[in-house]
Amino acid sequence: MAESTVHQSRSRDLDKLLLRPGNLVAPTFEPGAQLRDDLQEYARILVVGAGGLGCELLKDLALSGFKNLEVIDMDRIEVTNLNRQFLFRLEDVGKPKAEVAAKRVMERVSGVNIVPHFCRIEDKDIDFYKDFIIIVLGLDSVEARSYINAVACGFLEYDSDDKPIEETVKPMVDGGTEGFKGHARVIIPGSTPCFECIIWLFPPQVKFPLCTLAETPRTAAHCIEYAHLIKWDEVHSGKTFDPDDPEHMKWVYTEAVKRAELFGIQGVTYSLTQGVVKNIIPAIASTNAIVSAVCTLETLKLVSGCSKTLSNYLTCVEFFLILLYFGISSCPSGCGNHNCLLQYTIHVTESDGIMLTIEMYNGMEGLHIKVTEFVKDKDCLACGPGVLLELDTSVTLQKFIDMLEEHPKLLLSKASVRYRAMNLYMQAPQVLEEMTRSNLNLPLFELMGKVPKDIVHVTGTTSRDDKKTSCLRKLRLVFKGADAVTDQDMAVGA
Repeated sequence: MAESTVHQSRSRDLDKLLLRPGNLVAPTFEPGAQLRDDLQEYARILVVGAGGLGCELLKDLALSGFKNLEVIDMDRIEVTNLNRQFLFRLEDVGKPKAEVAAKRVMERVSGVNIVPHFCRIEDKDIDFYKDFIIIVLGLDSVEARSYINAVACGFLEYDSDDKPIEETVKPMVDGGTEGFKGHARVIIPGSTPCFECIIWLFPPQVKFPLCTLAETPRTAAHCIEYAHLIKWDEVHSGKTFDPDDPEHMKWVYTEAVKRAELFGIQGVTYSLTQGVVKNIIPAIASTNAIVSAVCTLETLKLVSGCSKTLSNYLTCVEFFLILLYFGISSCPSGCGNHNCLLQYTIHVTESDGIMLTIEMYNGMEGLHIKVTEFVKDKDCLACGPGVLLELDTSVTLQKFIDMLEEHPKLLLSKASVRYRAMNLYMQAPQVLEEMTRSNLNLPLFELMGKVPKDIVHVTGTTSRDDKKTSCLRKLRLVFKGADAVTDQDMAVGA
């Protein structure tokens, strides 16, 4: 009797969503205990990032009934993380974030299994990401988001009418915070805009003129960037600066302090050095908690169909998002006056699903929150049908890789090439490079089984804002005269 009571209390709120019908449910939604049990048993969720937002996501997903979670993060715990990343303790400093976060959540929430991965997201094989029903992002990097977006969109296939094939869609829920600001969005490749479709929303990073850094520094940030961009190359000629290496960061901090003392500038600290060099935005625990709650609810809605998901983008300003999201319309101060400080209106219209427009008004400061619908870019390199390339049947794999570096839309260097489950050529690790090196001199047409047209996936590096970043691209290859070659082979075989 006691066990039954405990089970009911833990799943009570979840049951309200999954065991009852509703007016805004997805067409595939079938309420019942079987849905709840299947969600707990079979839904595999990957959380990318185990920092401030990632810790909240792991906790929220575990408490929302998801029992099969995995988390990937390359960072180790630092003292500066402890003020907002609540799963970590002082004795955890220096340990991998993913491993400690997984352990702490499993200690607190019985029945959940979380598999940690302490590595770079690029270190995992593409097929690793294919096993998850949804990927939830808790990242603080544009480059990392772009890479995961390309991986998920790489699984997407289109039919002959250029319609997405449902079985190949890999949804993502992306969350991000910056001080008191945050966003949550649902990305369904092929249907909603992907990350690359609206990457223009991200403001360019702040850059300082080199002449200012070298001659007339005025702020602590100028001194730090001088040590990072100018002094490092002077002292360590040819050695690449690694922002994740503590010794490299300490060197920049020491040089920045010397520079600041020379010009009488105050305020250079180690934490500020990390923030300037790695472009770290100060994080606030409450904002992480709010955005995580939104992301977790959207994940639950995607998996179960218990409600329509966000149209695609929710942006929040300040702290009142939690009040609006959970329908609290009275004054936050608790006075009970519905017209005191907080007023909002919700408009729901039908246009390719639910378009939700939320306006929030604070009588003192004019606060607002909105959900904005963006348009998918039909020519997107990531979520589109793929870049079309026409090749001769005689083009070798090496020639194809060289063409990728010169193609105006791709400009992809050091490319690795995959076709279906086969590695045609891999730049790394060394053992795979040696195994696939012999393919470089073979015609790509033959390596692909002499099919007249198909899709290949290539990974490599490209330049964005003067920075080299990893990327994955989907290419549609059409071989000229391939049908005639195939007919000849069939005739010979006959």
